[in-house]
Parts: sequence; C-alpha cells; structure tokens
Amino acid sequence: MRGLVVAETEGGRLANATLRVIGAVILRGLPVDVYVTDAMLAPFAEKIPGVERVLVPADEANEHIVPETLAAQLHAIQGPYSLIAASHRTLGRSALPRGAALAGGAFIPDVIAVEGESAFVRGLYAGSVVAHVNTASAVTFATFRASSFSPVADSGGNATRVALEPVARFTRTKLVERQASTQTGRDLPDARIVVSGGRGLASKDNMDRLGELAEKMGAALGASRAAVDAGYASNSAQVGQTGKIVAPDVYLAFGISGAIQHLAGMKDSKAIVAVNKDPDAPIFSVADIGLVGDLFEVVGALETHVSTGGASQ
Repeated sequence: MRGLVVAETEGGRLANATLRVIGAVILRGLPVDVYVTDAMLAPFAEKIPGVERVLVPADEANEHIVPETLAAQLHAIQGPYSLIAASHRTLGRSALPRGAALAGGAFIPDVIAVEGESAFVRGLYAGSVVAHVNTASAVTFATFRASSFSPVADSGGNATRVALEPVARFTRTKLVERQASTQTGRDLPDARIVVSGGRGLASKDNMDRLGELAEKMGAALGASRAAVDAGYASNSAQVGQTGKIVAPDVYLAFGISGAIQHLAGMKDSKAIVAVNKDPDAPIFSVADIGLVGDLFEVVGALETHVSTGGASQ
C-alpha cells in the first residue's frame, strides 16, 4: 500500500505545511505520492525527496477546487492508498471527512505523531488528553498538525508525473472570493521565532510596538485570544485552540496568563520564554524560562539589544 498527500499552495509554491505533512507520512515507511489540485504545483512536488509520484488532474489549473470536488477525486483514486493525508487547515478539514465518508474509511483529525502504519496520536480537550488511535480501515483519511512535524527538503527528488482523469465538478458550491487576513511580520505557523502578546499589554499601541520588535527580530507576531478580543491584534495573529497552532524554536509570551486554550496552541514550542507580573500565572507551568516582572522593561531591553545588532535575522 501507499500514502497520498494532498498538496496546498502558498504564493504560487507548495505550502510549507505540505512539506511537513509529507515528512509525517514518510515516517510510516511506505511509498509516498502527492496529489496537486493545480498543475502549476507539479514541478515543485516532483523535486521533493521521498515522493515517488505526483498526481495531476488532466484538466485546466484548478487552484480553487471546492472540498466536495476534491473529496470525489480522492474517492476515485483511493485504491492503492492506505493513508490519504493533508494538513489540518481549511482545505483538509473540509475535504477529507467527505472523502472518508464516500470511501467508507476512517477519518482522524489533527494528528500530532505517527506511531506506525496504522497508529497515530492526536490531542483532545485542548491538548490536556493525548489519544493513541489505531485504525483497521482499508483506507484512512487524516489531517496532520503541520507544526508537530519537520519539513522535508524541497529539492533533490525526481518523482514521476501521472495524469488523472478528472471527476465531475461539484457545482452547488462555488468559491466567490478569497480575502487575505492582515498579518504583521512573518508567517505565523512556519516562523522559527514567535513573539506573542496578551491582555497585559493593555493597548493596541503596545501590541503594535511588540509587532515592530518581532519584525526586527525576524519573528512572527502572535496574540492570545484575550488580546484579540480586546482589539489589540487581528484574528490572524491569534495563537491557541481556536487560532493558530505553532511550534517554533522559540516562543516569547508577554503578558499572557496562559489559559489552557492558549497553551494548546503553543506548548509544543521547543523553548518557551514567559514574562508576566503574576508569579502564579499558568504560563509558567510550561515555560522553560520565566521572568516575573514588568513586561515593558523586558521589551525595552530587547529593543535596545536588537537596535545595537544583538539579534540575528
């Protein structure tokens, strides 16, 4: 049997999340193919080490395929696959459950680890429970939390391109418009450093100041739900169970108390630095480095350090 990864695009190239899902599927030790919804992605997918075949619909480019059509296409080609995977983002969350229903297969969402050919790990209840899931289904559809896996290289491979007969398009759903959310700094899910602010920042001006610091550090700006609800930051910056899931090399949390919903979105970070005036703040339970004190003093010290060339881009 084989594994199939549904590719996504960002800026005309394969999304970093797709590279991470490919890495996750390779861990199963089975041959891996990639399905691209847009033929323009095929040259990028063919260069990925570990990918044997790139499946391309034999019709016009279709970057904006609707979930119902994608589910039907996956159902049509499911035969040689024991696992069909995508990142746990809008496209995968919408299409793969439909594909599983059509195929009579299992669906496992938000996988954070792979334990074997048919064994997976996922979090439940905002990450407070870890579930080890085994499936006996002939084909399993699963979405993977991209931040939990390392990306594969994007060059060095030589996959074979395979043209697919397209399925009939689902016409009752149509993408009318796509609007990009305003985001400060670098791409949040893929950033190596994330600087996040919470309600303790007390104003949008202070969040903007933190965003400027993040940009100078080569980091992405994040925010707690409390900060977003207060209007300090946009929804696109929210980190947590109902926002973005991140796992950077370094996560700096300023004025974030650490509600369980927020911890679920960043607790897998390799190093967590928390600054809060409350010594009993829950964020300190997961922090590798905790500073009890005035966050503005720490921000000011970092600004001085960065302005003198102390931070690497």
